[in-house]
Amino acid sequence: MTNAEALKKVQYVMDSDGRQTAVLLEIQAWESLLQWMEATLDAQAAVKALSELRAAGGPQKAGWLAWDDVREEWDDEETAG
Repeated sequence: MTNAEALKKVQYVMDSDGRQTAVLLEIQAWESLLQWMEATLDAQAAVKALSELRAAGGPQKAGWLAWDDVREEWDDEETAG
């Protein structure tokens, strides 16, 4: 389901004065919107990280570590936790 389709399925809860007070969504529409929000946040984090890397002059100057250098340590922590 696209976001546009999800938004078309929105139902509003109204109070006694006719004001919208809440939103009701089908679960499929809600899950679609959650996926879109997560993807948007991930993209924003990636853009920020790339900007920081460029500003620092690259991964090593930024203090970033190569995945191959830390993978074993990460795996050890995952199994210990």
